[in-house]
Amino acid sequence: MAREAFVRLQEQIHTCTDCPRLIDWCQEVAATKKKQYRDWTYWGKPVAGFGDPEARLVLLGLAPGAHGANRTGRVFTGDESGKWLYGALYEFGFSSQPIATGADDGLVLTDAYINNIVRCAPPQNKPTTQEIAMCRQHLDAEFALLSHRKVVIALGQLAFKQYLLYMKEAGRDIKGVTFAHGAEYSFGDDLPVLLASFHPSQQNTFTGKLTREMWHAIFARAKELIG
Repeated sequence: MAREAFVRLQEQIHTCTDCPRLIDWCQEVAATKKKQYRDWTYWGKPVAGFGDPEARLVLLGLAPGAHGANRTGRVFTGDESGKWLYGALYEFGFSSQPIATGADDGLVLTDAYINNIVRCAPPQNKPTTQEIAMCRQHLDAEFALLSHRKVVIALGQLAFKQYLLYMKEAGRDIKGVTFAHGAEYSFGDDLPVLLASFHPSQQNTFTGKLTREMWHAIFARAKELIG
């Protein structure tokens, strides 16, 4: 039943047209393409979450990459951020393989689920406040289905803030909860622990703001919390 519910939700996300600016941008990128991907048929529409419906680890990112998930149709697949994410998931036993190239590459996640606060690739990777708010319905629906989650890793400040808003609306105290790489917060025994991490974007990984050691430390702690 859980998998059927996820399939229905994924179909709803894939056909969502609530944010015209983002839909137009996804389609424009899919039409013009990037030179190195000129032979690809781009996905060019909203991208649903991906992973194990019974996951205890949930990873929350920002939005699909224009030539990553917007091309391949699967979150964090086909770009540099995905190389870091799936590499770490494989290293810590959550992924069947370390490299994600396309939605049909056979990769399977076990005990992990990946989603974004915005499901369409935004221009300059910057969704508006209104677009983030509009997409909350999909995030809320996914969290309602992910009933086994024990740890949530928020990738970047925007994802972190949206998760805090989700907690606040659920009646939890978020006073004093601030973003810092490696920060850890508990909102009660009945809710998952929140871990904060820099996003594995090229801006962070190429400059050394996020190192492999720092990145893997987040997953090691998540593994420890999951038990």
